[in-house]
Amino acid sequence: MSSEENLSKLGITLPPAPPGVGAYIPWTRMGNWVLTSGQLPWVDGKMAYPGRLGAEFDVAQGYEAARICGLNALAQLREAAGTLDQIAKIIRLEGYVHTAPGFRGHPEVLNGASELLNEVFGDAGKHARVALGINEMPLDAAVQIVVWAELQPGGVSF
Repeated sequence: MSSEENLSKLGITLPPAPPGVGAYIPWTRMGNWVLTSGQLPWVDGKMAYPGRLGAEFDVAQGYEAARICGLNALAQLREAAGTLDQIAKIIRLEGYVHTAPGFRGHPEVLNGASELLNEVFGDAGKHARVALGINEMPLDAAVQIVVWAELQPGGVSF
């Protein structure tokens, strides 16, 4: 089953790819790789989860914030490749969790994005990952992710 068919089977409708909020582009291509800029938990142009894990939000809410970031990353990958079916492999997910002192649930939070990628891409969604806690986040977002993906050989050219 293709990645686009998986989205439909899972009942997932991707949002429009969010625009950058600064002097950068939301994704870039390096040879056969696409790299997203940091994806925040935007829903309909609003920050869905402003605040810190371990203070304003618990692990379950952080998981949902990371999943929303993953949906936005998928929208960026689709925009970059034309279709998610052009994605050969998810290489790496970098996750940044906005934390209160003492919070240690970073892996569980970022599973929200990782499990989404695995659901959509199957084995090609399995990726390396970085999970970091930080004490400040742009726009007070609870979570931010960056996705590295490899395109199919001979796919989209720019």
